[in-house]
Amino acid sequence: MNKNSKDNNKVSLNNKTIINPGEQEERGYLAGIKKKLHDTITRIDRQISRHAREVKEFKEYLWENKAGMDHAEKVSVRQSVEQGALTGEAALAKKKRLHKLIRSPYFGRIDFSEHGRDDRLPIYIGIHSYFDEEDNLNLIHDWRAPVSGMFYDFETGEAFYRSPDGEINGDILLKRQYRIREGEMEFMLESDLNIHDELLQEELSKASDDKMKNIVATIQRDQNAIIRNEISGTLIIQGVAGSGKTSVALHRIAFLLYRYKDTITSRDILILSPNKVFADYIANVLPELGEDKIPEKGMEELAAELLDHKFRFQNFFQQVGQLLEKDDESFIGRIRFKATFEFLNKLNQYLLHIENNYFQAEDMIVKRYPVPGWFIEERFRALHRVPLFRRFERVARDVEENIRIYYQYEITGAERNSIRSGVRKMFRITAIRNLYKDLFEWLGKPEMFKTAKGSILEYSDVFPLIYLKIRLEGISALDRVKHLLVDEMQDYTPVQYAVLGLLFPCRKTILGDAGQSVNPYSSSNSSEIQKALPGADCVELTKSYRSTCEIISFARRISGAASMEVIERHGDNPEVKELRNKDDEIREIKDIVGRFMKTGQNSLGIICKTQKQADRLHSRLKEDYRDIYLLNSGSTSFSNGVIITSVHLAKGLEFDQVIVPFATAVNYTTEVDRGLLYIACTRAMHKLTLTYTKECTGFIVRD
Repeated sequence: MNKNSKDNNKVSLNNKTIINPGEQEERGYLAGIKKKLHDTITRIDRQISRHAREVKEFKEYLWENKAGMDHAEKVSVRQSVEQGALTGEAALAKKKRLHKLIRSPYFGRIDFSEHGRDDRLPIYIGIHSYFDEEDNLNLIHDWRAPVSGMFYDFETGEAFYRSPDGEINGDILLKRQYRIREGEMEFMLESDLNIHDELLQEELSKASDDKMKNIVATIQRDQNAIIRNEISGTLIIQGVAGSGKTSVALHRIAFLLYRYKDTITSRDILILSPNKVFADYIANVLPELGEDKIPEKGMEELAAELLDHKFRFQNFFQQVGQLLEKDDESFIGRIRFKATFEFLNKLNQYLLHIENNYFQAEDMIVKRYPVPGWFIEERFRALHRVPLFRRFERVARDVEENIRIYYQYEITGAERNSIRSGVRKMFRITAIRNLYKDLFEWLGKPEMFKTAKGSILEYSDVFPLIYLKIRLEGISALDRVKHLLVDEMQDYTPVQYAVLGLLFPCRKTILGDAGQSVNPYSSSNSSEIQKALPGADCVELTKSYRSTCEIISFARRISGAASMEVIERHGDNPEVKELRNKDDEIREIKDIVGRFMKTGQNSLGIICKTQKQADRLHSRLKEDYRDIYLLNSGSTSFSNGVIITSVHLAKGLEFDQVIVPFATAVNYTTEVDRGLLYIACTRAMHKLTLTYTKECTGFIVRD
C-alpha cells in the first residue's frame, strides 16, 4: 500500500497482466467527472428556471381568467401549478446532491469482471449515485447499491454480489480508495491487502468533531454485514465502547431507506435516544448520507404521552442521581425487583388474576326493568379478547340492547350513563394507579411500591404502570412507525421492551453495550431483551475504534472487558495524577485546560461521576475560563470546546482529551462506580488524565 501509485501500475491476475490507470490518469478522470457534474447542474438550473416561469404563467393565467373558467379547468390549472412546484423541488434536491458530489464525488473503486464475460467494469463508489444521461452510464454508484457491497466485503480476487436477478460471481481485478476534499484528490490508496486500514488509521487519529460523521469510506466487513441485514425483524447490536455501533445503526437506517425507498421514508422511522444532547450529536449523520432527519424521542417523553400527562414521575437521570448520592438499600431493592423478566411475568399473572376475580356482576334495575347479574357476567366473559377496561362500555351497550329487545324500551341518556357507571363499579378497582399499588399487595410485597413527596412515581414504576394501562385499556399500535431504533439498550428493563413491543409492531434495531450501564440494578443484556422480544437476532461488535491502544488497555483493566479488541493505534499513556488537596486538583485541571486550548484538538471532556460534582467544578473553572460549557439534564445540544458533564450524559459522546477528576477511593468505590469510571475513560480518543487527592480508587490498576 502506498500514497503515490506509479502511473502504470501492473496487476497480475490468473497469469494475465493488466495495465491499470495510475494516479495521473485518475486525477484526469476526476476532472472529467467534475465537469460532467457542473454541466448537469447547469442543465438543472435551466430546468428550474423554466419550471419557475411555467408556474408563474399558470398562476397569472388562473388569476386573470378565473371568472370565466369552469371548475374542471380551474382544477386542471391548479394541478399544473402543483406539479410544476413539485418538479422544481425535485430538481433543487438533485442539484444539492450534485453539489455535494462535486466536493467529494467518490471514495472507492473496484474493477469487476463477471465470470463468463470478457469485459471489465470499473465501479466508482460514492455517497450518492450519478447517472450520466448523455452517455447513458452510471458513473458513480451509491455506497448502498448491491454491487458496491463488494468494496467492503472482498479484496482482489473472487467476489460476488446479490442482484435482483440472483447472485453474480466474478473477480475483483483492482481495488482503490481515495480521499477527495473540495474537489481535489489528496491521495489514492491501492493494495491487494485490506485498503481500509491506512485510511482508517488516518480517520481515527484526527481531532474529534462536534457532530458524529458518516463512515462510508471506512465501513468494516463486520459492520457492513449489519448495515445490509434485511432479514432480521428485530436486530440487537451488542457493541463494546467505541465500536461504532450507533454509527453502524444509523448507516443501517440509511441503507434500508435506499433499499425500500418505495415503501419507507425518513418520516416512518423513530429514534428513541437517551437524551437531547446525544440526539443533537448524531443528528448530522443521515443528512450527510442524503436522507432527511429522522424523528427522535426520549423514553420519558414517550412515557408522559402514554400516561396522558396525568402522572408526575422521576426520570432516569434523577434515578441515577439518587442512586449515586444516597446509600438507600430499599431504593436499590425496588429498582432491582422491577428490572427482571420475572417481574414482567408477575405483571401478566396479576392481569389474569384480576380478570378472574375482580369483576363481580350484580343484578341491575333500569327504570323498572331487571337485568340479571348472570347476563352481565356472561357478556363480560364473552369479551375475553377485548382489553378489560374496554369491556365495560361493550357490556353496557349489551345491557341497553337487551332492554330494547326484551322490554321494547328506549333508554334515556341519563339511564345510559347510569348503566355504564353501574357496570364499571362492578369491578373492584378501576383507577390504574390504585390497581398498580394493589399489584404489590397481591404479591405480598407492599414495600416495593413507594412514591416520593407529592405522589411522584419512582422511575422504576413508570413503565410497569404503562404496561398495566396498555393491557387494561388497550392502545392503538403506532403503525406509522415502520422502523424503530433504540439506543443505549442496556438502560432499559424487560418491562420497557415489552411496552415497546406492544407499541411498535415494526422492525427494530436495538443497540448498546451491557458493559456501559450507569445503573446496573436495572440494566439488560441482549439475552434478556431477546426474551422480551422473541425472535430477535443478536450480533456483536467487539473491536473498538475510538481510543488508542494505551487508553483501551487502561480502561479494560478497570472493567475486565476481555472481549474488547483494539485497533493498533498508539498514543500517550493515560496519566493518573495525585494532588495534595482539592485546590491543587482544581489548579491542575485548569492547567490542563490551558494547555489543551493551545493544541489543534477540538474537544476536552471533563467527566465527573455525578451532576452535582460537575456543577460545582464548573463554578470553579469558569472563574478563569468563560468558554467552558456545562452539560446537564436540560441541555439540548453538543458543541466542541471544553465540556464539563456527568458520566450519564457523556455516554455515546467522544472527546479528543478527557479528564476524570476526583478519582478517589471514596468517590469510586462500588461496582456501580467501577462501571461509571470505565465509561468515563472510554470517552477519550487520544489523551486521558485522571486526578485525585489522598487515596486513589482501587479500580485503577497501573502497569
